[in-house]
Amino acid sequence: MSIGPKQSIFAGFASVARALGHAHRLELLEHLAQGERSVETLAARTSLSIANTSQHLQQLRRAGLVASRRGGKFVLYRLTDDTVLVLLSTLRQVAERNLAEVDRVIRGYFDARDDMEPVSRKELVERLRDGLVTVLDVRPPDEFEMGHLPGAINIPIGDLKARFAEFDPRQEIVAYCRGAYCVMSFEAVAALRARGFKVRRLEEGFPEWKAAGLPLG
Repeated sequence: MSIGPKQSIFAGFASVARALGHAHRLELLEHLAQGERSVETLAARTSLSIANTSQHLQQLRRAGLVASRRGGKFVLYRLTDDTVLVLLSTLRQVAERNLAEVDRVIRGYFDARDDMEPVSRKELVERLRDGLVTVLDVRPPDEFEMGHLPGAINIPIGDLKARFAEFDPRQEIVAYCRGAYCVMSFEAVAALRARGFKVRRLEEGFPEWKAAGLPLG
């Protein structure tokens, strides 16, 4: 029995949904949102085996969520386009609103470290224009080098405590990371507040800033 065009389209939608239906694949997409990455680098960042990482990436590629190319001895992956970021953002919002377990983790872990309202992209653009804020990128240096917010300073979370003296205590700090629930930005906020600095988080992260067409550094 043949299926109609609508059913064929829905089958395509379902293939994308199946590709998203694994926590490891969502984590891989978060890393790829920072920039192009090799299988080996992604495996190291996610603590997965190279074989397992490759299998997950192939499923994402078959669903049209990532693309790949060969660069020398390595296979490099990237997000297909910024619509993948929109899809991930929508998935996050649906889960936040409708899943009790997600709400429990947000309240129990993230809100315990920072329950202040994050800075919106619009607000940060205005504050950057007026020179009223220090923007702190706590991602690893290689991610920072592939793109960052204008004027941002890069201090990886592991180096932060040794570099408190570099901040002006009179100026507000806005910290950002890989996305809305990147643990490193929450840890940075908690550490800086404990030392008396005025600090808030950006509402999302670098990928969403870039996808919005905002200026880059």
